[in-house]
Amino acid sequence: MLEVLFRSDDYWVIEKPAGMSFHAESEEVGVMQFLACSFPENTFYPVHRLDKMTSGLLIVACNAKAAAAFGKMFESHEMEKRYLALSAKKPKKKQGTIVGGMVPSRRGQWKLTNTRENLAVTQFFSLSFQGSRVFLVRPLTGKTHQIRVALKSLGSPILGDLRYGGEEADRGYLHAYSLQFDWQGEAVRYVSLPRFGAYFSPELSAFVTAQLGESVVKWPSRKSSI
Repeated sequence: MLEVLFRSDDYWVIEKPAGMSFHAESEEVGVMQFLACSFPENTFYPVHRLDKMTSGLLIVACNAKAAAAFGKMFESHEMEKRYLALSAKKPKKKQGTIVGGMVPSRRGQWKLTNTRENLAVTQFFSLSFQGSRVFLVRPLTGKTHQIRVALKSLGSPILGDLRYGGEEADRGYLHAYSLQFDWQGEAVRYVSLPRFGAYFSPELSAFVTAQLGESVVKWPSRKSSI
């Protein structure tokens, strides 16, 4: 079930479970509908979204002014987002930046092109853990299915992401674990590692935390990548 991790007058930080759509689908309750029904005294404004298969951190604004501020932040790529993904397949390279245009493909898929139209830029590090490939991902743009397409292009589709050739699993193994941005002159960061899924184990969380704590992952400059 959806959890509220932080509340303020301007915005809330929530954690979306895997399998929950952002907007209502048929008889399934979406994120915005859940918030409206659970907290009818509040008004919420969506400022970004996650795919149905993706779990993790989301921000919802609580007033129009805050929503406009977040809109400008996302448009100018000032929001620092980081994701954790698992794959059953070894990537073509262990780290780097994937750059390409995004265009619609067949059966609701997207694909990368060699152009800069609808440009998607994705930085990643890959690590080995108990027979799986762990990906720490930083998307510098916010395109539909961006990370899913990027990892497929490496030959490492996300575990459970059947649409892009991933092996079958109990869920899609993509989780938005970190959001960092400046709010009213103060740098803020929210972190929540995944807890649900057969392969998102406490041991994996400890392994990822160790990698981050030891500064093994050193992200390249944002400006040099876009």
